[in-house]
Amino acid sequence: MADQRTAGTEVPAVRLTSISKSFGAIVACDRVDLTLHRGRIHGILGENGAGKSTLMKVLIGLVLPDGGTIEVDGERCQIRDPHDASIRGIGMVHQHFSLVEPLTVWENVMLGDTGRFDAPAARRRVAEISEHYGLGVDADAKVGDLSAGVRQRVEIIKCLRRDPSILIFDEPTSVLTPGESERLFDVLRQAVREENRAVALVSHKLDEILHATDEVTIMRAGSVVQRMETSDADAPMLARAMVGREVSLRSEASALGLIETVAAGAGDDDGEGSRDGEHEGTGGDSVPRVPALRLRDVVARGPDGRVSLDGLSVDVFDSEIVGVAGVEGNGQAALTDLLSSLLPAEAGSVEVDGVRVEPGSPGAMSSAGVAVIPEDRHASGCVLDMTVAENLFLVDIERIAKRGIYDPAVMRRDAAVLIENFDIHTAGPDAPFWSLSGGNQQRVVLARELSYSPKVLVAAQPTRGLDVGAIEWMTNRLRQVADSGVGVLLISNELEEILQLSDRVVVLFRGRIIGEMDRADVDLEELGLLLGGAGAEADAEAAA
Repeated sequence: MADQRTAGTEVPAVRLTSISKSFGAIVACDRVDLTLHRGRIHGILGENGAGKSTLMKVLIGLVLPDGGTIEVDGERCQIRDPHDASIRGIGMVHQHFSLVEPLTVWENVMLGDTGRFDAPAARRRVAEISEHYGLGVDADAKVGDLSAGVRQRVEIIKCLRRDPSILIFDEPTSVLTPGESERLFDVLRQAVREENRAVALVSHKLDEILHATDEVTIMRAGSVVQRMETSDADAPMLARAMVGREVSLRSEASALGLIETVAAGAGDDDGEGSRDGEHEGTGGDSVPRVPALRLRDVVARGPDGRVSLDGLSVDVFDSEIVGVAGVEGNGQAALTDLLSSLLPAEAGSVEVDGVRVEPGSPGAMSSAGVAVIPEDRHASGCVLDMTVAENLFLVDIERIAKRGIYDPAVMRRDAAVLIENFDIHTAGPDAPFWSLSGGNQQRVVLARELSYSPKVLVAAQPTRGLDVGAIEWMTNRLRQVADSGVGVLLISNELEEILQLSDRVVVLFRGRIIGEMDRADVDLEELGLLLGGAGAEADAEAAA
């Protein structure tokens, strides 16, 4: 049979016809058609729960359809599992990682291969792919020591090593920096055209779809609602098709990656003085305010023994959002772990409402009133195989106990209240957590954390992997949380998100805060220099 990579684009690489899939009463895909052509990147858009991930899992063999047909290179076939998909040249980069932490990068990439293999050759191959695609991954690094962003790049290498002719990318840039994302798409477009690959790109970022794809399919509620050439689309059109309504301009801008949100927020300073840590006393004199959260000269080490936080100091006052900007891998994960009581402070101090707290003691931060939305909701924010209700009360089972005995009826009753208050779309309190869309999973985590009436909310990558509608909901809710009097520390790799939401912006570089500015005073050029480390040397000299 002729090599289909060079056979032109007349025969589609993939044709899915009338694909249907239900999970109980939930219809995930309802007679969906999709065609992928070689030499083209096909974007797939849709809200969380729209069915796009289920459709891709059908193509990769992780989910068996209830009906419909699959054709690969014009040949009708059944794909029963990922091995069948691999034989037909289909590979997928998953949004959620499937890596073994104690192993090295190259060992993870080779995992699953049978027979004898050449370890030095395997290392070289991983290094070659990393260099070719600009991924910057050390083949000998332990995966357990890597940040979320680098782990995602390892997943990309795992897929590309098998040289698939049909590629599925599920939110591939969710933990990549803008520069890394741009490099990935540049090389991806080159590989698609030079190697005649077909690519399906699942993304919630409208700017990525507009920038990187040739055509786009929009799904809503399990069905295809629109198909078009990307050149005929614009952002408002795509957003309306995704959610079936107009989307808030500010939330849409955050999802699009539009830096203009800075201008929209530049004049929003209400002048209440929360940013300088002072307020008017009864006699008109300025008196110091006690921060809701204060970190001073904090030093902490990561799992590898290296310093992750190196003299970090920051204040968060009530009713304000402080955004922590920085390139992935500069201490964001360590800061989140510290405030989750997962990482002790080797030096320095942590205070909540003026009271010192030892963050390394189990439960110390939550007992002091610090709630956390973790960076990876699947790894540390929930238990997938538990029910929605069980996840809502995961960290405080005593709240639903009667005379010290766990009461399922009380749990379901109280869970139903949270489900309604946070507009969680689920079949009910007893639904398995894994059945929820990403946006609704994040709502469960937020509902649980806010149900304890915290003084401080740490939101780490709160919109990662969410679609434009879910982003709109989350950003609005975070603003409401701050307006209710809670201090919010927003840790995000999405610079636009930080600029949209924050009252103050601090820049984290190599475990230290090297710059701070009010939202109204943000200078993008200065901010860009700080993100690259400009100013860190000056701080070091001043400290000396």
